[in-house]
Amino acid sequence: MKKRILNMFTIVAISIAFVSCKDKAAEANTSDAEAAAVAESTSEKYVANVAESTIEWKGFKPTGSHNGTVNIESGVFKTDAGRIKSGTFLIDMKSIVSTDMEEGEYKTSLEEHLKGTVEGKEGDFFNVTKFPTGAFEVTGTKTEDGKTMLSGNLSLKGQKHNITFPVTVSNNGDLMTIESEAFTIDRTKWGINYGSKSVFDNLGDKFINDDMELKIKIVAKKA
Repeated sequence: MKKRILNMFTIVAISIAFVSCKDKAAEANTSDAEAAAVAESTSEKYVANVAESTIEWKGFKPTGSHNGTVNIESGVFKTDAGRIKSGTFLIDMKSIVSTDMEEGEYKTSLEEHLKGTVEGKEGDFFNVTKFPTGAFEVTGTKTEDGKTMLSGNLSLKGQKHNITFPVTVSNNGDLMTIESEAFTIDRTKWGINYGSKSVFDNLGDKFINDDMELKIKIVAKKA
């Protein structure tokens, strides 16, 4: 009987692990920074509507997860026949908020820690006083398995790496929407090392996953 119960728990554990792996967003292909794409002079220009554009984020740890948003500060794109040829957008790192908690001391404490506005913990996460702005600059697009793959240099905390992830680009009149699927990046590649068991070996179960999930939505209007 004990063996049957043990086998049952093993099957359940394997099933949970399988579901977790299956549901996890794919990691963006990450490489060294590349030269930014340059559009032709005849390309159409679009300017981001920052009020309707945002980045959703999600961080994971053994006991659960936190999620929230960070605002787009500005953005400009150029297209040819609806295809993105070049572009860049700035990220307002000071706007990081958590959306999974009610207003209160713990929510405020988490947001301040993420921003690095807590004395003595400025470098734990994003250190927005020293690095108030992040950026993404398009380096190219390609079609892969029927999907549009957008590549660009992501700059965070003074470090820049090229990432590639799937997006849907749609046009409605003078409006263009660029919306990514959820994808993950390894935060330690940008020097965001706090709570990483791949960086620190004495954390036990008090670690935070290296994978950080992002989902980007940019709404832009033809200039």
